[in-house]
Amino acid sequence: MRRFLKFFSWFSLLLVLVPCSIGAALGYAQGWPSSWRAANWGSSGMLPAARDVPEATVILLSTRTGRWKSIFAEHMSIVLKPAGAADWTRYDVVGWGNPVRRDAYAADAYWYGNTPRVVFRLSGPEAAALIPKIEASIARYPNAARGSYTVWPGPNSNTFVSWVVRNTAGFSAELPPVAVGKDWLGWAGAAPAPSKTGYSFSLAGVLGGTVALREGLELHLLGSTIGLDPDDLAIKLPALGKLSLLDGLH
Repeated sequence: MRRFLKFFSWFSLLLVLVPCSIGAALGYAQGWPSSWRAANWGSSGMLPAARDVPEATVILLSTRTGRWKSIFAEHMSIVLKPAGAADWTRYDVVGWGNPVRRDAYAADAYWYGNTPRVVFRLSGPEAAALIPKIEASIARYPNAARGSYTVWPGPNSNTFVSWVVRNTAGFSAELPPVAVGKDWLGWAGAAPAPSKTGYSFSLAGVLGGTVALREGLELHLLGSTIGLDPDDLAIKLPALGKLSLLDGLH
């Protein structure tokens, strides 16, 4: 037992504390707004106007959160556009009032001044068939009541996106490892991985794991992800996210 505790301590130091320390240094060097009022919440301009995208489209966006939370976590959003629609529709979960919000922000809005990135995109007939299923899942999200949001370990904004992906037939996506809360499955639970190529289990969002072809092998510890992803020749670390050798080849 003593040997195991010693191993676990070194494991935690190297694969949790060190990446988080690096993330903290990077976050401090970049700086952040003094408050949410001082942050930029407008359009980032990274998505084209909806009228310039004729085909149906489904997008998942992920953006670093605000202030000290940006060291550890990103915020995910769902953005939809049926074929021929003149506007994008965006869904987020927030921590005040009724959690599930529709079009509370521009489709490609900055989040606390941070620029979003696309982590999933599907266009054409498959997206057209998927959009009504996604909206039906959003309507039955089980943590939509006022006061149900919990910033850590969940259910939070990333729990919402993950739940919709997991519970919508035909919807599969590998989610960012730094989307803290994506692995919250209640106090104890198991479910298909978001990619639908394996399974996840969780104890209160504090301890769990995923084994899947696309996600690889993940350990979920205190909401953070440590993992190996052979499919993308990548490692996954708290704060730093997914680091792939393939990125250096592009």
